[in-house]
Amino acid sequence: MPSFRVIIPVGRLRPDVSPTAVEPAAAAAVAEWTTVEATSVDVVSREARLTVRFTADGAHEALRVAEHAVEAVALLADTGNWRLTERVGGRWFRRA
Repeated sequence: MPSFRVIIPVGRLRPDVSPTAVEPAAAAAVAEWTTVEATSVDVVSREARLTVRFTADGAHEALRVAEHAVEAVALLADTGNWRLTERVGGRWFRRA
């Protein structure tokens, strides 16, 4: 089954939201629909980026899963322009 990842820039947290709540919320949202392979939070160019890697039958399904994850994170924090990538061979290619 193809592997995808949604990468979500995370900004200001909503009032009373702990920084440690964001990554599990995104993973839980993805897990509602498919298998979560991995999660991480990185800082790139002074921007926090949340990544959730997951499986999906194809790009259309993966897009729905990614949008669901972004909606879950947006309840907790401001989000930036997110992207969806698919692993093909040993490389990641942008899908959305």
